[in-house]
Amino acid sequence: MTDDTSGPADGLIKRHTTGEDRVRMVARQLSEPRTANWIASEADWSHEPTARVLTRLVDEGLLRRDDSGAHTTYEPDYRQQIIQEAMRLRDSDHTVKEMTDRLTEMNTRIREWTDEFEVASPNELRATLADGKLGSDEEARRREIAREWEHLQRRIRIVGFAIREWDFLAPTTDRAPARN
Repeated sequence: MTDDTSGPADGLIKRHTTGEDRVRMVARQLSEPRTANWIASEADWSHEPTARVLTRLVDEGLLRRDDSGAHTTYEPDYRQQIIQEAMRLRDSDHTVKEMTDRLTEMNTRIREWTDEFEVASPNELRATLADGKLGSDEEARRREIAREWEHLQRRIRIVGFAIREWDFLAPTTDRAPARN
């Protein structure tokens, strides 16, 4: 939203969304802690109303607020995201067997990388770039594998959670009305 590639679509987005909508869109896409000023800039909205929306998002459990550093930052509440993604997986057309098979495939892929590179983690794989003996294509390949490895580790946690809680996450349609 603040880059030099803005065009007609950015104007259209701004005309057809509220500032709060844009803050929520930016907040949903956060991948690392960011300040309210950064989020306000990305959402093309002023600081004070952005801060109010961020407070509501924290109250709703969608973001976490961190006051421990020099600046207050906001980041996704990964627990909430994991639960929501597990519910989406459970509500999809996939069976628990298909999800278990997918989990096995992801674990197998990581074991293959562990064996191929003789490392135990994505960071250990990145460290193999330090000796300078690899060609640029192999360095790029290892960086990409490290990124994919981290992605698979996150997916394994989510899919594993969905499998463990399969029955609990099942949608219920026969709920009795709440009574006081």
